[in-house]
Amino acid sequence: MKNQYHTSQLSSNQCGSSLVQTIDAPLPLVWSIIRRFDNPQAYKLFVKSCKLRSGNGGIGSVREVMVVSGLPAATSTERLDELDDECHVMMISIIGGDHRLVNYRSTTTLHEISEEGMNGGKTEVVESYVVDVPAGNSKEDTCCFANMIIGCNLSEKLHNELATQTIFICLEIVEDIVEAQIQTSPETGKALGLVRLG
Repeated sequence: MKNQYHTSQLSSNQCGSSLVQTIDAPLPLVWSIIRRFDNPQAYKLFVKSCKLRSGNGGIGSVREVMVVSGLPAATSTERLDELDDECHVMMISIIGGDHRLVNYRSTTTLHEISEEGMNGGKTEVVESYVVDVPAGNSKEDTCCFANMIIGCNLSEKLHNELATQTIFICLEIVEDIVEAQIQTSPETGKALGLVRLG
């Protein structure tokens, strides 16, 4: 599947690359964060805020992204071209904004890594892109800039968001256990000091 989605034909004025990172979290959890087209700031380091201009977050939706200060851009207009929850594929095109990433198209795929003794496994995230090389820039400089942005997106902020989501899931499980114990045996629950959390 990697070759199917991450092989692109480049014209003479384009460049492209792909980055691979292993995330120490199960695929469903990682996908639940990355697939949110309306909330890229959950894991993209350089995104300050995001607002949907059209659509509801599904294929064809367009978002307006506000970029943090310090980058040579303030906004980026992006369209969701594909979202496949079964194959874990997401394709996005940049269609506007005050930056130099012209005809930028990215493809992100997630792949499960199962390891013996690992509870839930790990996830391999592959993100590839194609973009026009701006006049006066080299292919190397353009790829270097894009690679830096993508690499930061898949780093610390995503790990922090995954940790937060894991805590929420654990809390929900604890709430379910407490509720079940109270309903099954109110006296035992009271003796153990169990109270409804909600």
